[in-house]
Amino acid sequence: MENIIDLYDRMNALEDRMDLHDRIMAIMARLDKHEYNELDDNDEEGVRVPRAPKRYLRDGENPFEFYSEVEFKCRFRFSKDCVMYGILPRIEAALVKVNNRGLPIPPVMQLLVCLRFYATASFHISQSTVSRIIFRISVAIGSLIYDVIKMPATEEAMIANRNSFRDLGAGREGIGLPDIDGAIDCTHVRLVHTKFAELQEIYRNRKGYFSLNVQAVVGPNMEFLDIVPEWPGSNHDSRIFQTSRIFMRYHERQLTGGTLVGDAGYPCLPFILTPIANPITNAQERYNNVQSRTRITIERAFGVWKRRFPCLSRGLGTKLLCSTTIVVACAVLHNLAITLDNALPQDDEIEVEEEPDLPPQPPHWQPGEGIAVRGALIERLFH
Repeated sequence: MENIIDLYDRMNALEDRMDLHDRIMAIMARLDKHEYNELDDNDEEGVRVPRAPKRYLRDGENPFEFYSEVEFKCRFRFSKDCVMYGILPRIEAALVKVNNRGLPIPPVMQLLVCLRFYATASFHISQSTVSRIIFRISVAIGSLIYDVIKMPATEEAMIANRNSFRDLGAGREGIGLPDIDGAIDCTHVRLVHTKFAELQEIYRNRKGYFSLNVQAVVGPNMEFLDIVPEWPGSNHDSRIFQTSRIFMRYHERQLTGGTLVGDAGYPCLPFILTPIANPITNAQERYNNVQSRTRITIERAFGVWKRRFPCLSRGLGTKLLCSTTIVVACAVLHNLAITLDNALPQDDEIEVEEEPDLPPQPPHWQPGEGIAVRGALIERLFH
């Protein structure tokens, strides 16, 4: 670029003898016949200066043709049809550029780059380019949250949901918990190489690493019904629940007639059933068994979710805003995978890091009315 500017200055001396076209042609002829595809308007007299061309590298292989169906699903976590006809049409309008300036990457290739990052947590091309793509695609997918992640809205869907939970809990006892809307719990999404602006310790969880503490409510088919992705890892599960939208919807009776099931880290409330810490009677032990079988669906959901998108367990090295957006996007994709019947291969070789299993911390608050409701339920069902 310096050579161009020096040459341009010398050509100004010839201004009286040469017109604009001749000057530009002379500049380009002196620079070894390089071609320039962009011009800058930074000259006081309105003369445009040639800019050196960018070099664009493209992989000539089409992933849809290069990989078999099994290889494609292992690399991108979805089948070819799910990507082309299930995911891309929902976000393509937000990705298409109005012009072809800068040789933009096609929307489908951007989606595949993002899915590959979700599957590996690694950058396989220019990190700055991938970072922009990941954030753009994650925002587009995350914008579908209220269409894809929601509590049952119709009476028919609500009844079917509750019947499925009753069947999950019914084991040898033959009794399931009635009117269960969902199972609630939190899971940690690891953060690596993230800048916390001197607030890093509030992101350090009790397992010793930095994370987001993500709260979720799931249904009987392991689908997400609600998600809260942004809390730092040091926050208690019960505090996150107390400030969440799902808590307010139950507390203000926007959601009525049903309850949630949670582990011992949550308070026992009229709308959330938790296990009894030290069961004494046979009825209390039977209740704990049924409650555990009902709640296990959320543990399975987290396992499948992190197995499908290993970036959630291996660690996100993106900015905090991007990381929370990725969490939401992966939850949306998880639900779409269930809707599209996109099961992972049985011999999937992706390894998910095992975390130490720590007992839940007791809730930081416990009103008495929830314990009374739980006691009445045990008396009615298990005595």
